[in-house]
Amino acid sequence: MALNQFAIVESTLREGEQFYTANFSSNDKVQIATELDNFGVEYIELTSPCASPQSYRDCQQLTQLGLRTKVLTHIRCHLEDAKVALDTGVNGINMFMGTSSLLRQFGHGKSINELIDLVAEVATFIHYQSPQTELRFSPEDAFRSSLSDLLRVYLAIDQLGLINRFGIADTVGVATPNQVFNLVQTLRQCTDKEIEFHGHNDTGCAIANSYAALEAGATHIDTTVLGIGERNGITPLAGLIARLYTIDPEQLARKYQLHQLLPLHQLITDKIGIKIPFNHYIIGEAAFSHKAGIHTKAILNNPKTYEAIDPSDFGLTRSFLINHKLTGKHAIANRASQLGLQLDTLQIQTITQQIKALADQQDLTVEEVDELLYSTFNVQHNRNPEEEFKSVSIQPSAISYQQVAG
Repeated sequence: MALNQFAIVESTLREGEQFYTANFSSNDKVQIATELDNFGVEYIELTSPCASPQSYRDCQQLTQLGLRTKVLTHIRCHLEDAKVALDTGVNGINMFMGTSSLLRQFGHGKSINELIDLVAEVATFIHYQSPQTELRFSPEDAFRSSLSDLLRVYLAIDQLGLINRFGIADTVGVATPNQVFNLVQTLRQCTDKEIEFHGHNDTGCAIANSYAALEAGATHIDTTVLGIGERNGITPLAGLIARLYTIDPEQLARKYQLHQLLPLHQLITDKIGIKIPFNHYIIGEAAFSHKAGIHTKAILNNPKTYEAIDPSDFGLTRSFLINHKLTGKHAIANRASQLGLQLDTLQIQTITQQIKALADQQDLTVEEVDELLYSTFNVQHNRNPEEEFKSVSIQPSAISYQQVAG
């Protein structure tokens, strides 16, 4: 799998609209689409223009923004939906229809043969009305559909020669990476068309499943910022980027504007009224925070020892937490150096033990740790603590120091 051979279909403005707190205004959508374009995603997927009058107007407006990314919309396999989608001027249309027995029985009520005929009718209409429009068809709920039914659908539609891309949707997040790999590989052996994977995260496998799809020959992966979407959402953009970064960081940096990842997420959290989770991939508060003494020593010597991802590639910095019982002498020595205090090894060891003992009894702040360092330095040099504090300037550093909450 070469990183220059796949594309992100960013669905924050379609799947993400289905998130339980999302209610994007038209201005919100313009801002989000612009930031996604700045980041460099290849496609932006929008809510069906048939969803509401405003959704129709938004499709038209976003298509006319002059973005580098291609603008897609997501519709049912209905002829009327196709007519409305074409009227908006989008670059591509993503059609879907359920193929599992559950969705056929309790959803649209059609047999596999009827489904194939309907897809053929709608795809033919779109192609002859607008041959340049990219066309994707995705069987909904693929992993609860029988393989024989799926292949019947894929092969019959492929023979039409009208579809640019086939989708594989893990609609309720039940697939495992092995299942995803096997299905994508099977489809790849049946067609030379592009393959798009859409993975929900109900069981926590969305990122692993997306990567398995790429390994098996998929060309497009659906994501949303923060993974927002229906229920537990889908593959999170930052999670996919983190996974791919460890394979070829240089190629990924050429493909996407990685420094834009945090501002993009901050924009979305502002719009949906939630915070970035502390453990979110790359941009979460804890992502590059180091606490244990063994870790901080190694990181100070070589960050690659405990970081698979370089925060500086994303415009971020790592941080050390030093005001706790797990702190180590190397972290304390580094803090002293950052404060401009020259302390010998014995002094650093003594202060480290003091911090550990105090942290066993009470909550400590970074400022209190700094006071211990200043106090030791001042005793050594017979200097006034207040004057010392005024005279010391802290040098800029790629390392910050966080508080450990009590």
